[in-house]
Amino acid sequence: MTLYTPPFSNLQSIILEQCTPTSPKPLAIITPFLYSHVQSAVICCAQFGLNIRIRSGGHDYEGLSYTSRDHIPFILLDLNQLRSVEVDLDSKTTWVESGATLGELYYWVSQKSDILGFPAGECPSVGVGGQLCGGGFGMLARKYGLSVDNVVDARLVDVNGRILDRDSMGKDWFWAVRGGGGGSFGVVVSWKINLVYVPPTVTVFSLSKPLDENGTQLVHKWQHVAPNVTNDLFINLIITPVIQEVDAGSSWMMQVTINSLFLGTTNELLEIVSDVFPELGLQAKDCIQMSWIESVVYYSFYLRGQSIDVLKDRPAMPKSYFKVKSDYVTKPIPIDALEEIWKWCLRANLSLLIEPHGGKMSEIDETETPYPHREGNLYMIQYIMGWDDEDRGFKACKRYVGWVRRVYEKMRPYVSKNPRGAYVNFRDLDLGTNCNACGANYGEARRWGRKYFRGNFRRLAIVKGMVDPTNFFSNEQSIPPLVLSSSY
Repeated sequence: MTLYTPPFSNLQSIILEQCTPTSPKPLAIITPFLYSHVQSAVICCAQFGLNIRIRSGGHDYEGLSYTSRDHIPFILLDLNQLRSVEVDLDSKTTWVESGATLGELYYWVSQKSDILGFPAGECPSVGVGGQLCGGGFGMLARKYGLSVDNVVDARLVDVNGRILDRDSMGKDWFWAVRGGGGGSFGVVVSWKINLVYVPPTVTVFSLSKPLDENGTQLVHKWQHVAPNVTNDLFINLIITPVIQEVDAGSSWMMQVTINSLFLGTTNELLEIVSDVFPELGLQAKDCIQMSWIESVVYYSFYLRGQSIDVLKDRPAMPKSYFKVKSDYVTKPIPIDALEEIWKWCLRANLSLLIEPHGGKMSEIDETETPYPHREGNLYMIQYIMGWDDEDRGFKACKRYVGWVRRVYEKMRPYVSKNPRGAYVNFRDLDLGTNCNACGANYGEARRWGRKYFRGNFRRLAIVKGMVDPTNFFSNEQSIPPLVLSSSY
């Protein structure tokens, strides 16, 4: 186990400089190499009344692992050195530690088999622990569901420093850690996952179209196709402002990029698309056949064109500043409304990432795991506002965040309602926070909790009340304990 005290390493300094100079920072950063180190850290923090924040890859959009908005003293438990990946081909399972990145998981599985993979996110730098604690959505979700739908066991350090597995946790606790959000129920140090079949050859394509030509019609048709097509086909959309060159100079316009992963060959894909989405005009020259592990690099964007070996090297992502919000859509948005939305995005210089549900996602009951956004949801939206170093001042941040909030508010008529949904892995403190200094209040936390978890939020709070009634594992959006006088 290594113990760091400020000043921090280069990576940590990059992260922390996004806070204001007065933002609370960790008293220490602890990097465990063994599970016993995690146990010691938990026991020590509990004994001395320190809050503990857990990081396993920088997945949290709001950075709750490295700062405390309620000014409670805390240490940061960084799991990045707990990164082993043990693949068992006989059972088609893998034990993977929480500090491994998704890229490392994908890579080491691919080294054992070219027909096995795992359904998780598209960003290989994300830590497995962060991804699985919140659900884990990716390009295999329509075929195999979320990451947590394929978790069969876990090892967790509880508030008393014990190491528990699925059997010793019990049904409810194991249910809660598979998608109930990170930092609430203990420190999950490793996960046992079921691997899934991927064909030796998959097909990808990426087409960009201006929205002021026929792009809006394509987006409108996509809403009807993407959630309902064969489960082997995943098609998402990236809608973003771009500069176009014209005779009189340059101007800004909105563009849609249509990305796809198909679990099969180009010929099979063309046959399907020509039947269900002929408006796309997809041709063989637009498609690329590759292995599934190569598609991981292809859709990593900042790694595109590199060897798959880069996945095991933990390359750093480019530094950026951004604010993200999320929504779910249950009914297709009309064309005239889409055209208005593009105007809002262009004015705000805002991008949208739109990803389909349907398929396996609709077949799993919303109470099976804490992630409730299943049947009836056509797709999810990420609203992404980014800015660079030159605009990183506090006033600039307020301006950019204000723009994404205004677009989000204007979208209210077109998205899910009662409650308006959000994805916990795209954490958004605008939805509400706990006040840890004065104790987490279940009634107040329902304001944000039901957006992430709908009816599952109450069950999560009851589990929290059973396994951590003093709310030791807590942050600004951790599950509050709901202690009942009798079993529910």
